[in-house]
Amino acid sequence: MEAKNMTALICAFARAWHSENRKTRIFDDSVARKLITDETYSQIANHMADGIGYFNPQFAGNRDEALAWIVDNQLSPSPLGRSAFAEKALATAARIGAGQYLIFAAGYDTFAYRQPDWAGKMQIFEIDHPTAGKDKQERARGAGLTVPPNVHYIAADFTDEAWLAALARHEAFQPARISFCSLLGLVYYLSRDVFAHTLSAIGSILPGGSSLVFDYPDENSAGEKAEVRVKQQNSLAGAANENVLAAYAYEEMESLMADAGFLIYEHLTPREMTGQYFGEYNRANPDRPITAFGNINYCLAVKQMN
Repeated sequence: MEAKNMTALICAFARAWHSENRKTRIFDDSVARKLITDETYSQIANHMADGIGYFNPQFAGNRDEALAWIVDNQLSPSPLGRSAFAEKALATAARIGAGQYLIFAAGYDTFAYRQPDWAGKMQIFEIDHPTAGKDKQERARGAGLTVPPNVHYIAADFTDEAWLAALARHEAFQPARISFCSLLGLVYYLSRDVFAHTLSAIGSILPGGSSLVFDYPDENSAGEKAEVRVKQQNSLAGAANENVLAAYAYEEMESLMADAGFLIYEHLTPREMTGQYFGEYNRANPDRPITAFGNINYCLAVKQMN
């Protein structure tokens, strides 16, 4: 396949498939499909359907049914849930004054290309590894997507803090402006030290009242207590050389946030995520419910005012 970042590409595939195949949607990403070529989309679909024996050895059904089961149960719960959670929080933040949206490890996030009218007043920064960012932009051009004038790209390697200087010197960035930050799907792949330094750097450049949203694995996610789906996901990520580097108990996360000047404002467990964001879908589809992954939590934190 043509992927530079297979995990990010599969997340985009899951969002696209859900939007195209489900009438009631947990999260509607109308642009994700445009970032994936027909060839790659078919390759991913076929590869996933071929893997039904790994995900569900007792499954009985045809290939289309197998793909649907894998997307609903394995691929889409985390991308759909965290995206819905993040963009709801973003809308609230914008309503009360946030003027900048910083998307860390943007991957194939499509908000920039489907932004609602209220987002036009914001400056949006997609911050990602140079290779990933270039690939995303090439896909957007290939799909005929026009980059809105309020969208900016920043090359970054989160193992150092060069991104901080690149952001600070960007002509569109205003350090005194309240901002909203998303770190979706990123915390898993940062060591504790790098995550702590990243939080500290974000806190150092943004004013009080700014907020950040992210998902993270809990302290049981890498052990025997982990949910089966989480074990399978970790195994697949490891095979793609994208190993999970750290996991956190709530108290640890609370302490990390406090050290960087943030207070946790909202925190959802898997059960709470399923109830709040998957409820409408599950009521409409009682024969094929979707549940959030065990061992994955969702957090919205706000920087304290000085």
